[in-house]
Amino acid sequence: MIPLEGKIALVTGGSRGIGRACVLGLARAGADVAVNYLIRQDLAKEVCSLVQGYGRRAFPFQADVSNSSEVNRMIGAVEERMGGVDILVNNAGIARRYPWDQVPEEGWDEIMRVNLKSAFLVTQAVLPGMRARKWGRIINISSGAAATGGVVGPYYAASKAGMLGMTHGYASLTLKEGITVNAVAPSLIETEMAHRDLRVDPKSTPIGRMGTVEEVSEVVVMLARNGYITGQTIFVNGGRHMT
Repeated sequence: MIPLEGKIALVTGGSRGIGRACVLGLARAGADVAVNYLIRQDLAKEVCSLVQGYGRRAFPFQADVSNSSEVNRMIGAVEERMGGVDILVNNAGIARRYPWDQVPEEGWDEIMRVNLKSAFLVTQAVLPGMRARKWGRIINISSGAAATGGVVGPYYAASKAGMLGMTHGYASLTLKEGITVNAVAPSLIETEMAHRDLRVDPKSTPIGRMGTVEEVSEVVVMLARNGYITGQTIFVNGGRHMT
């Protein structure tokens, strides 16, 4: 396992939920962390303060990561203040509930833009630096819905399945450049989104409880430290889907 001291991580949507847990997990493993947020600056500053308590650097960076000009601005600011991004966690995402047979076109476009296009834009922005340094870790936070259909709807499942295809594509192209690309596919994790937007039943997993954000972040940290695993999807789902 590769130590993460001296590495710079960027977590999109890092101010709360799974993203926040990934920020803290990577910091505990030794990385300095750039925390991307869209609206909740207070939460981003709070998690940065926790990281600094571990003796690591952390700064908040506001950007809509589904917008290419904002992504480029953010990456430039991260590089200027912290250095080149070594570890990217594409975590930013949304879930909207529509009747499955009445999904509006604008709803489809929004979910693809936020969940899938954002991961593409940020990946494209950090890859040149990773290739120049011959080292990088890209970890895409997908969903178990990519394999099972999930509880949100086919539009959400399609956006998360797209992340898996993108993971395979980039992994196959960066094999010889010291860069690994993997996906983590959580299901029914204890987050504000799960309770507020999805209203899921905690007992609907075979294991009988919802997962924790820390259980997801442990997998992310492992993938950041491992140089041999690439092109893989790791399901964190309490036995809901087995491969």
